[in-house]
Amino acid sequence: MAKKSNPTILVVTPEITYLPNGMGNMANNLNAKAGGLADVSASLVSSLFELGADVHVALPHYRRMFHVEVGNLISEELRKYQSKLPDARIHLAEDRIFYYRENVYSSYHHVNPKLALAFQREVLNNIIQTVQPDLIHCNDWMTGLVPALAKRLNIPCLFTVHNIFTMSSTLAEIEDRGIDAAEFWKYLYFAYPPYNYEESRNGNQVDLLVSGIFASHFINTVSPTFLNEVVEGHHDWVPDNVRAEVAAKYASGCAKGILNAPDPSYDPENDPMIEEFFTSVSHVQGKRANKVSLQKHLGLSIDPDAPMFFWPSRLDPMQKGCQLLSDILYRLVSKYWDKNLQVVFVANGAYQPIFRDIVRWHNLHERVAVCDFNEELSHHGYAASDFMLMPSRFEPCGLPQMISCLYGSLPIVHDTGGLHDTVEFLDLENNSGNGFLFETYDANGLMWAVDQAMDFYNKPQNVKNAVISKVMDNAKNTFNHDVTAKAYFDVYEDMLDRPIVKDF
Repeated sequence: MAKKSNPTILVVTPEITYLPNGMGNMANNLNAKAGGLADVSASLVSSLFELGADVHVALPHYRRMFHVEVGNLISEELRKYQSKLPDARIHLAEDRIFYYRENVYSSYHHVNPKLALAFQREVLNNIIQTVQPDLIHCNDWMTGLVPALAKRLNIPCLFTVHNIFTMSSTLAEIEDRGIDAAEFWKYLYFAYPPYNYEESRNGNQVDLLVSGIFASHFINTVSPTFLNEVVEGHHDWVPDNVRAEVAAKYASGCAKGILNAPDPSYDPENDPMIEEFFTSVSHVQGKRANKVSLQKHLGLSIDPDAPMFFWPSRLDPMQKGCQLLSDILYRLVSKYWDKNLQVVFVANGAYQPIFRDIVRWHNLHERVAVCDFNEELSHHGYAASDFMLMPSRFEPCGLPQMISCLYGSLPIVHDTGGLHDTVEFLDLENNSGNGFLFETYDANGLMWAVDQAMDFYNKPQNVKNAVISKVMDNAKNTFNHDVTAKAYFDVYEDMLDRPIVKDF
């Protein structure tokens, strides 16, 4: 059978932030985000669509998050809204379990598998048959059954691993949710090797994430270095079955690391959430104005020359390394007291009370601000700060280190995963680099990196200005969705063995 000149691509994702105009009646309403997966899905679908690719997207129908009240629609609006026209590109998985949700995932452990199975039931039973895709792109454990059916139907399938998180279910539970797993059960990954279908149906747990990795034709992680770290066993928290299946794909040449990119709304030239717009040329005045504004808002000492360090990531000691900063916070502020060094946290998490206690105990209220996460305040923090702190123990990709460079805030990071791929140590002699990395994961390692950052801060103003301008320009050209989308296009074309759009 002749190959289609413009192959149909179905992107299956539990999260999205936006879709381009022209994709359907709902395009401007769709926004359901829990993390970077939503941004990547949106940018990829948009890039494909704008290039003329025959791209479709499947996602759960979060009516409340999409601000859709079906009862308020008149008959004609309802008909358009529910339309299943052949040229429709947005395919919403209908189930009451999605309709009234406030968040993509539930804080109740038992609810998330139900969400995943309801979503996949609609994809497997209806959406794939409607779209008739030439390639399917699945994302994370919430779509882990889809590659098995794709393999059964001989449809090339890419599976993207955004986070090493999974849940399990039995064949009986899967089938009770309306999925005929008997059709593709041989392509799933079980807790132990199945003897036969009947023996495994009730007690042999199916791992959703590993099933997606195992059954897909090609996989990718969201940074090249994190892929290597998983394959080489650098992280003891990665389950053995995940590492083994990722390593198997890598060994067969069917795995790649593709970096995420920040949402386009992170742009100091037109960011409505910051005090004053600025570019790589006007960053000195722009950042000073934003710093003073933030200092006033947070009750910090007003000083446009104060070195400001910004913490934008959740305060999670398992991954983000906040305990390293808590160990040295008082020492750090004291060491640079004459410089009026300031630290701003815009983040929730388990360690937030600990930082509040440190501030209260040492009376650091004019030097350290600990704030709940707020989108507008976070944007303001990037624009006002000189340095961004991200000492993660591990990082599949990370976005704050890219965002901070866009705003001229130099990242201070642990040398791991996506941080390794996006931050290069600043080298003034060779005019290279964009931040500061430390290799030894402890408080002294972080303190050393902060000292390097302060050495840079004490350089002459003209030296600092040139470096920050270059960092901002390079970030704008490198950390964007066009670059990310192109990397995915290349994988699609390799899997299909033909271009996905004409003249691309």
